Amino acid sequence: MKLMYQIRSFEQVLASYEGKIPLHRHLVTYYKQHKQMGSADRRWTSRYLYSFYRLGNAIPQQDTITRLAVADFLCSQTGSLVITEHLPQLAEHLLLPVQAKIKLVEDAYPDFKLEDVFAFREDLSAEINKQAFLESFFVQPDLFIRIQEKDHLKITVELTDAGIPVRKVSNETLALPNGTKLENIVSQNLIYQVQDLSSQATGELFLPQPYDYWWDCCAASGGKSLLLSALEPKVQLMVSDLRETSLRNLDERFLAAGIKKYQKKTLDLLQNNDQVLHDYEFDGILLDAPCTGSGTWGRTPEMLVQFDETKVAYFSALQQSIAANVVKYLKKGKPLIYMTCSVFRKENEDVVAALLKELPLELAEMRVITGYQHKADSMFVARLLKK
Repeated sequence: MKLMYQIRSFEQVLASYEGKIPLHRHLVTYYKQHKQMGSADRRWTSRYLYSFYRLGNAIPQQDTITRLAVADFLCSQTGSLVITEHLPQLAEHLLLPVQAKIKLVEDAYPDFKLEDVFAFREDLSAEINKQAFLESFFVQPDLFIRIQEKDHLKITVELTDAGIPVRKVSNETLALPNGTKLENIVSQNLIYQVQDLSSQATGELFLPQPYDYWWDCCAASGGKSLLLSALEPKVQLMVSDLRETSLRNLDERFLAAGIKKYQKKTLDLLQNNDQVLHDYEFDGILLDAPCTGSGTWGRTPEMLVQFDETKVAYFSALQQSIAANVVKYLKKGKPLIYMTCSVFRKENEDVVAALLKELPLELAEMRVITGYQHKADSMFVARLLKK
């Protein structure tokens, strides 16, 4: 009876989700509208949904509940009623590594193909290990926070005292279980930034100098600007975005981080902004470009079945247009830092090749940051110097 109720709840939410907003936001709204669902009901429904979407388009010939059982087995190290009932022969193997569990599923279901999890025809960036990347979808990414080294011990003690497992990445980066409610644990006087490990790694190519004037042209809520400021506190900043709501979130994050002096503009980078920016020259430009976000789909696995592959070409063209419109405000010899959280070559290496061909730029360095090796997102970053 309990399993029947769990499955019914899972199927009802699955049927209600149209993919127009991220799954986590849909669940918040759904649970508010169905307050009869207790905390345990919500927890199991959420687990089943995320497990199910992590399977992508694999074993489409099987019925929904069989696919759910397979997905939950691959994604979980703790048992569930759906595994016990529908995959009893595998229930004792939950603690095996993902690779071993995949082999068991392949033996039980010969039609299971790992490549069907991420079933897109677009080429991946050259440095992506496709096998490891596909396997990573069955492992939930960690939550990473960037901290000040002086606060490392205090924050670690507070998290540990709250029963939160803490993995030290460095004196300035900690890894925590996804979903950790930091605002309820860490003291308000201790500063931290939620920022994925791979996003932090892009900063290795920034190389800011004291009193440089940098423009974060697609700033969103300011994560890359905060990283830039941490690398060089004396850098001068201008931030811009098309969305005023994002810039309001940026203001809040900057205030919490103690950043008070910066310029802010609402700009559409697909338009001619010479009237606003005609006198501006920058020592560096951060272009964290709009993209498919495919390197972050370990956090939003619903995109494995919701994403329209034709949008890859759309984003590639958009990225090139934005770069062309911002590079003219860059001083000669200074860097344009081009970044995406995509794993598609068409948004990464191919865009860089197009920029080198069409714009007065030369390549200093580019790299794919393979976050799937560290329970993190995957990203691409290139440092391009203006000729």
